[in-house]
Formats: sequence, C-alpha cells, structure tokens
Amino acid sequence: MRQERILVVDDEAAVRSIVSAILERSGYATVDANGAEEALVHLKEDPGYDLVMSDVMMPGMDGLSLLDRIGVDYPGTPVVMFTAVHDIHVATSAFRRGAIDYLLKPFERNQLLNVVTRAVEHGKLRKQNSTYRQNLEEMVSARTGRLRATMQDLERSYDITLEAMGDALDLRDAETEGHSKRVTGYAIALAREMGLNADELKVIARGAFLHDIGKISTPDEVLLKPGKLNAREMEIMREHCERGYEMVRKIPFLHDASEIVYAHQESYDGSGYPRGLMGEEIPLGARIFAIADTLDAITSDRPYRKGRSFAEARAEIERCSGRQFDPEIVEVFLRVPVERWSDLRAEIMRMSPAAVSSTLCRPVVAMAMAGD
Repeated sequence: MRQERILVVDDEAAVRSIVSAILERSGYATVDANGAEEALVHLKEDPGYDLVMSDVMMPGMDGLSLLDRIGVDYPGTPVVMFTAVHDIHVATSAFRRGAIDYLLKPFERNQLLNVVTRAVEHGKLRKQNSTYRQNLEEMVSARTGRLRATMQDLERSYDITLEAMGDALDLRDAETEGHSKRVTGYAIALAREMGLNADELKVIARGAFLHDIGKISTPDEVLLKPGKLNAREMEIMREHCERGYEMVRKIPFLHDASEIVYAHQESYDGSGYPRGLMGEEIPLGARIFAIADTLDAITSDRPYRKGRSFAEARAEIERCSGRQFDPEIVEVFLRVPVERWSDLRAEIMRMSPAAVSSTLCRPVVAMAMAGD
C-alpha cells in the first residue's frame, strides 16, 4: 500500500527530528523543511503530500502565512498547526484560515498520532469529494450508489470539523473538558428513548456538541474567573448563546443545530436566557439538551465541589420538572434506570478524541441505552 507522505515544517531541528521519528515508526513517510520558504519549495516540486504539519512561530514567513499560501496554491491539502504559544486567538485564527487541527507543544506521542490520523483521513475525504464533484453529471445516472457513499463520507468529514471546533473550546476551558462529549451522549440517549428519527438525532448531536462554542469569544477574565461572577461579568458570560448561534448558523450543515446553541440556556417556565422563551417556544432539541446538561453538571467534579451521584441528579431533575425542564421529557428521562446513565458516562469517557465524531449518533449510545 502507498505510504501517506507528511511534510514537517519547523525551524527547530530537534522538533522536526522527533516528529518525523514518531511518524515514520507509525508507517508514514516524512520530509522535513526548516521553514515556510523551504516548505513551499518542496510543495512546488511535489504537491502530492497527504498532510502538512507546520509550526506557527518561525523566522521569515510564519506558519499562518504558509497556511494561507497552501490554501490558495494547494487547495485540499490538509494542514495541522503546532506551537508552544498557548494563545486561543492564534488557534482560532488557524481554524478560520483552514487548518484541520492544532497541537500545543510539548505534545504526547498518542496526541500527535490521533491528530495525524484524523487529518490524513480528512484529506482523503476532501480528495474523494472533489473527484466526485468534478464528474458529478456523468456519475449521477451510472453510480448513484457510490455517490451516496461519498456523501456519507462527507458527513464524516463534517463531524471531524465539529470535533476540531470542540477541541478549540477545550483549549479555553480545561475545567469542563469532556463535558461536550458527555452531554452529547446523554442528549442522544434521551432523544432515542423518545423515539426521534436519525435526522433529528443528528441535529441534536451537533447542537449539543457545539452548545458552548460561543465561549471562544468570552474574555479570559470572565470565562476563567475562579470565583463568583458579578452582574456585569454574568451579562458578558450570557452573551455566549447568541455569539455561538451567530457563528454556527452561517454554516449550512449546522443551520438547524444552531437553534439548539441559541436556546440551550432557556428554561421551560420562561425564566431562562437569552430570549426568555417558554414551553414549546423552546426548540425540542434544546429542551432535551437542558436535562442532559444538568445531568452532567451535577455528576461532574468541579474545583469547588465533588460531583454527586446520578441518583441525586435524577431527583434534582424531577424536582425542577415544569420549571426548568419540560415535564413530558422528564417523564421519559425518569423511565431510564439510573445505572444506564452511569454506564453511558463510563463508555463515553473511554472513547478516544478521534472516535467522538464517528459515534455521535450510533454505536456507543445505542449499546448503552439498549443494555447490551
């Protein structure tokens, strides 16, 4: 089989050597470049790399400028950025300019390999989709089945993008790391118990996973404040619902999910925010999410308290039925044995980051809720 080829760009020879050694031991072929200019020479001579991994801070042309050039001259080539500078604004800029993922130095071997596997797969899917788009008219009549498979692959590519967006948020708020995965699993499980169809599950999965994406724009002094927020800080924090909605609604495949992002802090009795929606004015996905979010909040550890049991969380959700939560959905939630929620949490936390997007709506949740 053909080896995937990776171009490793860094002005530090030691970093290039370590990254290349790890990748080559895992079956990849690597080429080194000591800066952006040398990387462009390699790409001009041979543009067929499966992945480019580039440092951000380099003398001369920096990594973000290299990312821009690759996007123009070699569209479809996946790029992963890495840096020792822990700056969310740099990470956000990299994603906006087309990076597939972002690694902070020093990174562990498994971290590197997970990111590379995901990025190389994304690149393959991009190439497949591009090929089929170019020949679409000819293929529609003769290869309908293959076209359907390609669109399914494109869906997987979308979910890889979602995972990268979720990782960007985890860089900001390490305290709630894993929260998005867990609430997504809980929300899908509850939605399945209600009998929702596959398309509805997909929307709920994406909305739940990205519910807090607006916090990327929340200032550090508010988002990371260890103590209680004052009135002005609380007002700023509450802006994340609308900010997240404005970010997500512009992406076509996330348009429906954006309504969950916008309404995920609304309460059934109208006391929530940002719009004070009441009852069925709140999208169904957001009403389901509210229960999943509270379930995770109560059962997860925080620096200022230990997580409580799922039985205690169940009792609290039942107590708030009709006020914070839709009573009909609470009834469905109460039908699920407590042990299934704890089993589901354990299953979700065993999932690797690379597996999150591929299991959002399928095996893990289905197995846990079926008791297999």
